[in-house]
Amino acid sequence: MTSSLNKGVGKVQVTLRWDPSPAGAPDHDLDIIAAVYPQEDPHGTPVYLVHFGSRSPDGTITLDRDSRTGQGFGSDEVMTLELERLSPAYGRVVVGVAIQQGGGRVAFADVAGGQVAVKEGYQELDNLPLADLGPATAATIAEFTRADGGTGGWRWSRSLRGFDADPRSFTELMGGAAD
Repeated sequence: MTSSLNKGVGKVQVTLRWDPSPAGAPDHDLDIIAAVYPQEDPHGTPVYLVHFGSRSPDGTITLDRDSRTGQGFGSDEVMTLELERLSPAYGRVVVGVAIQQGGGRVAFADVAGGQVAVKEGYQELDNLPLADLGPATAATIAEFTRADGGTGGWRWSRSLRGFDADPRSFTELMGGAAD
């Protein structure tokens, strides 16, 4: 599935929600992570990461809401990506979700009500129940690539790949080429 917009995608929101852990169980803490890759090496080492407690150096990617428990109404985490403002030096952005493993191993299948959505304005590009990722503890969910060698608009595609990795390890794996 890829974007069919002629001008490409511009400003995108990735939203994440999940239900709180059962009473007496450790909190489930899920995090949205974005990795930005250079135009000349789109599957190499990311130039920078955006996650809880950080934002992109130029302010184009921000985590607007961060939850450690899944409590509350609506989206628990929200990340905004202003792709049209990214420097032409960047050619690929990969967005994923990772589960903190501080309270013992937790997989997506263990998290009730988990849902991730990708939206541009009012248009929903994708919506995915996290339980579909089963035993994975981290997953890529979206990939944005710049068309025409850095001069064109951004294209969106679903990039659903599950990993058995903690958040730190995941950031080293998430941008690799798909098998």
